[in-house]
Amino acid sequence: MTRSFLLDGVALAILAPCLVAMAPLSPARAEDHPAHADTPAKPASNGFDFTPQQKISDGSVTVRGQKIAYQAVAGTLVVHPRDWDDAAPEKKAKPEEEPVAAMFYVAYFKKGVQSIARPITFVYNGGPGSATVWLHMGAFGPRRIVTSDDSHTAAAPYRLVDNDDSLLDVTDLVFIDAPGTGFGRLGGKDKDKAFYGTDPDAWAFTDFIAQFLGRYGRFNSPKYLYGESYGTTRSAIVANMLKQDKEIDLNGVMLLSQILDYDNSIDRPQANPSVDQPYVLALPSFAATAWYHHKLPQQPADLKAFLHEVEQFALTDYAAALQEGTAISDAHFNDIATRLHAYTGLPVEYIKHANLRVNGGEFEKTLMGDEDIDTGRLDSRFSGASIDPLSQRPFYDPMDASMGAAYISTFNAYARDVLHYGGESPTGAYEEYKPSAHSISKWSFTHVQPDMPFSNRGLPNVLPDLAMAMKENPLLKVQLNQGYFDLGTPYFEGVFEMRHLPIPRRLAGNVEIHQYMSGHMVYAHAPALKELHDNAADFIRRTDNLPG
Repeated sequence: MTRSFLLDGVALAILAPCLVAMAPLSPARAEDHPAHADTPAKPASNGFDFTPQQKISDGSVTVRGQKIAYQAVAGTLVVHPRDWDDAAPEKKAKPEEEPVAAMFYVAYFKKGVQSIARPITFVYNGGPGSATVWLHMGAFGPRRIVTSDDSHTAAAPYRLVDNDDSLLDVTDLVFIDAPGTGFGRLGGKDKDKAFYGTDPDAWAFTDFIAQFLGRYGRFNSPKYLYGESYGTTRSAIVANMLKQDKEIDLNGVMLLSQILDYDNSIDRPQANPSVDQPYVLALPSFAATAWYHHKLPQQPADLKAFLHEVEQFALTDYAAALQEGTAISDAHFNDIATRLHAYTGLPVEYIKHANLRVNGGEFEKTLMGDEDIDTGRLDSRFSGASIDPLSQRPFYDPMDASMGAAYISTFNAYARDVLHYGGESPTGAYEEYKPSAHSISKWSFTHVQPDMPFSNRGLPNVLPDLAMAMKENPLLKVQLNQGYFDLGTPYFEGVFEMRHLPIPRRLAGNVEIHQYMSGHMVYAHAPALKELHDNAADFIRRTDNLPG
């Protein structure tokens, strides 16, 4: 696996920063500034240069018939832990021991537009510990990798095409790789502890975004966050940190495949007995998956109408039955098992044996288990041969296995050949692109909620963070995007969380929700990508506060 996928691993739960003041990077706006030269990425004698780097190239893309000339900037910015102070008179650690992260990014700026008149969107995947190659090359960058819709993508050569669904028609884009991923690196003593955690990670992104706005002259541009998966968790915290620590108001936050309260996860809810909410919220996604693979006893023609029926059952009869626990009568128990069979296609006796509670891995393993086939977790439209037909949960995700190589190979070529970053010649300096930090086993999910100093939660609930950002900036708009076939972050879980944001009722209208005939990576399904683009573009146009 190349990717650190959200939450499935939750239950498993050197170098000096620059000693002199760093000169600002050259702002990448051709119309505002004279032409500039690249900042050479020269490796330090110890192997990595922890100073900001920058490589610049030009390109164009046509989006919905509009040709957009852009300047691309690939580089790194240097961030430090939250308690770091460059003006502190006394340092507890030697400079070379202080933890530091060089975070890699690729930014695209439309040419010929003043910064004040052009929105800017910061985009990132999740993991935690994942690079942003997925959203970059699969969704909104100017070039897009072509993959098979719901099956394994053939090996190289892969196809990279102009992206008619790039968001460059409405916003400049900054794709940010998480600390320790991409061409970025960590340095210093205790570097993992300094960056591999819910709150340290959020601070690193907050620091990065504030730096970027200053270095590139974008403080007065309309500003957006776009996070996927664990990136939605990050976005909730970052939106609040930007306001509390940097006095930066955002125009909007776009969430893709959301999880903000980890108690709702269907991955291993058995670790949290007496909390039955995950089973309730995952049921509609189980039903959608069974519908897609034609495993229902009776196949409905209209998926959306069917899912509405399942949602109502989940919130009422099913939730009430689970709340009864062992007090449920035999007749009621049998009735609920029969109805679950009708909605999921799982055998009645299996459902009974599971005590009416089937987790995500068990469902993925069992739906087509009689054929020795597992369904995908992040996109249950995908399926693959079981490694061990007798195991309780799949050993791999068929969706990830089907397209991971295509994304990573293509981005490696694109970065070196087009962006001119990471090493282009057989004999020159070479840097490895790391799609994952493999940090899940080191990750601290402890999170301190705002205005709750004693809320060190082992599994985060960041609903209060997003709520505080919305309360302090009542004009902040939020867009949630979800795939029906996502078993990693089930779509109804996101709906439930948005309905339970601790905000005044008058602010509930600031949240909009869109669903798609796809999975976790909604953009992996081409028709869904077009809808995803159109919804995001419309959201930005409605909230950018620009004239016209």
